[in-house]
Amino acid sequence: MSILVVGSVAIDSVKTPFGKREASLGGSATYFSIAASFFNKVNMIAVVGDDFPKRYIDLFRKRSIGIEGLRVASGKTFRWKGVYDYDLNTAHTIYTHLNVFKDFKPAVPPGLRRSKFLFLANIDPDLQYSVLKQMERPKLVACDSMNYWIENKRRQFEKILKRLDILLLNDAEARQLTGESSLMRAAKEIVARGPKAVVIKKGEHGVIFFSKRSHFIAPAYLLEDVYDPTGAGDTFAGGLIGYLSRARRINDSSIKKGIVYGSILASFAVEDFSVNRLSEISLADIMDRYRHFGKITKF
Repeated sequence: MSILVVGSVAIDSVKTPFGKREASLGGSATYFSIAASFFNKVNMIAVVGDDFPKRYIDLFRKRSIGIEGLRVASGKTFRWKGVYDYDLNTAHTIYTHLNVFKDFKPAVPPGLRRSKFLFLANIDPDLQYSVLKQMERPKLVACDSMNYWIENKRRQFEKILKRLDILLLNDAEARQLTGESSLMRAAKEIVARGPKAVVIKKGEHGVIFFSKRSHFIAPAYLLEDVYDPTGAGDTFAGGLIGYLSRARRINDSSIKKGIVYGSILASFAVEDFSVNRLSEISLADIMDRYRHFGKITKF
């Protein structure tokens, strides 16, 4: 079953203690799509400027990522520049130039409105809701957000919560949304507001999954080399939804397995800048790491 993602495609400049890259491919829809494409067909809804490099379009096509919904507008592509210190969980933004993304109004082509799996990446809740209204009975809807939208568009964001199967957010955002210091209480409160399940991301410390039926914790995959954490959360979401799109059933058990696949895809993403590492691995590499993950977490 096909997957539809609505989000950003961007040009990033990133500096970490371990190196830097200028004008590399980024954006939530980019990381999600490449990760999910290991499991299933993915289509993206996004906008880029007429300065967007053709080699990145070629990369999407090489990954069989559908770009029917990728609009090229007159102007410059969304650009972000950030710096990480040794705390790789926190990005320090140098600048954000929305450019053509400022006027982004996602329009889902008629042929994609029946996509069974929908991921609403981190964009304005009004835009997320407009996409939901264009869809025709998706099997699963997952959504990501951020502290800015929770603070400034809480009413619109909470309207979306009632339509979600899975909400993904980080630990600080879970506390901000609920006012709870305990992540367990925060997760319970979020599920009570509408989503069938919540996945709380804790960066290098793994994730917490919570539904009305069960809860689950998973560590991050241990790595020797970490260069750039940008896009790790969107890569995680791509692995999770990608796996679920191939699962026989969607239940707590399959979501837990999807979380592990998401963690593994994210572990590859952070081993290099931009999508460089994700672009060179194979499904066999993912499965090798999946089996190893099972060994190091079994007791």
